Amino acid sequence: MLFSSRKKEAKSSAKPNLNVISDAEDGHAIPEEYFELKSRIHSRLLDLIDLSLLDNLDPSLLQVQLRNIVERILNEDSDSLPLNMEERQKLFAEIEDEVLGLGPLEPFLQDPTVSDVLVNTYKRIYVERFGKLEATSGRFKDNDHLMKIIDRIVSSVGRRIDESSPMVDARLADGSRVNAIIPPLAIDGPIVSIRRFAVDPLEIDDLVAYKTLIPQIGELLKGMVKARLNIIISGGTGSGKTTMLNVMSRFIPATERIVTIEDSAELQLKQKHVVRLETRPSNIEGKGEVTQRDLVKNSLRMRPDRIIVGEVRGNEALDMLQAMNTGHDGSLTTIHANTSRDALMRLETMVAMAKVDIPSEFLRRYISSAVHIIIQLSRLADGSRKLISLQEITGMEGNVITMQEIFSFRQSTVDAEGNVKGTFRFEGVRPKFLEKFQAAGIQIPYDLFDPSNAMEI
Repeated sequence: MLFSSRKKEAKSSAKPNLNVISDAEDGHAIPEEYFELKSRIHSRLLDLIDLSLLDNLDPSLLQVQLRNIVERILNEDSDSLPLNMEERQKLFAEIEDEVLGLGPLEPFLQDPTVSDVLVNTYKRIYVERFGKLEATSGRFKDNDHLMKIIDRIVSSVGRRIDESSPMVDARLADGSRVNAIIPPLAIDGPIVSIRRFAVDPLEIDDLVAYKTLIPQIGELLKGMVKARLNIIISGGTGSGKTTMLNVMSRFIPATERIVTIEDSAELQLKQKHVVRLETRPSNIEGKGEVTQRDLVKNSLRMRPDRIIVGEVRGNEALDMLQAMNTGHDGSLTTIHANTSRDALMRLETMVAMAKVDIPSEFLRRYISSAVHIIIQLSRLADGSRKLISLQEITGMEGNVITMQEIFSFRQSTVDAEGNVKGTFRFEGVRPKFLEKFQAAGIQIPYDLFDPSNAMEI
């Protein structure tokens, strides 16, 4: 048992071999004595070094110096635990993460297979790999330790979190999105959720390889962006909306001026002519807040060719629709909704939040005129993400917005390994937007929309 009876054995003459690494990987709890040791070394280290000089030192030289100091502190610590060489290396790495990184979170942020890191108070850290959640042996010393890491994250992007403002959205240096919520709202202790993004953003070929869509629909998406259709990407949490928005943004010509508007900057556009805007929360006096609606309004004065809103979730929806209807064709955004029809209903609800007295029938006509395409994404039971529906808005019938489904994914079963099986298929409908394709000189195969163009996975 890792560190068993440590308090009595630590100072005995026969020092046991403490297999920290293997026990941690087997999922056994690491005892409090180890965290106390690491905390003592960290505190002593902060007394001995000048943190203001760290950024100016060569990383390799800094690593050597840190390890030498930690080794010296460890040797001088009369209450030090007996550690073998492998355990010392693990301790050195964790101390480096405490000083230079985000402590226990650092190994997960360096792991390319981890897509989400979920901290449920200091005791538990979960990660998502390949669409599946799994518990880890990582943990913080206590809630104060976790709060220090949260403060380090939010202060780096000019945000704050305390009892008067106990929720915050922030981002890491690599663009990963961070949400933190602390007591009194979080009853058991601070909670952190990190949505990671790949260092090298996914491309359309990657989505094809992951079977999120098929090559034919990839070409169709490329044509829709180039033809300047207004597109809403809809889906639930973790369904891949932002990834799809990033992928589709690649098809915007480099000659166009793009303005992006987000609550927390996470889009990874590769074009050079991009203006990135981010909201700002109110200060401690409740002043200075800048909302997405403020930024959308301001963006209209910035001569944009395209406006990309990371996610519409409030009254900025009205200004987004106005932009789509006043010469800013080709705008892209995402919305949380379970179906394409639900996305329209939610859009209507958000416009109503702007407190503008618009009759519902007129509002729906406004939406049907502004939005051309709704792409519906879903995260399935096996953790895979799929483009399950592509719908074109065709107009109005009475007081109802009409749509026609161009492309869909139909799940048929789940195999013995739990993998979802189904069919990608076109519905045999020739979309109205083909006129815009023709005007833009975009060529697609005549038989592309034939229902026989089905692919089973």
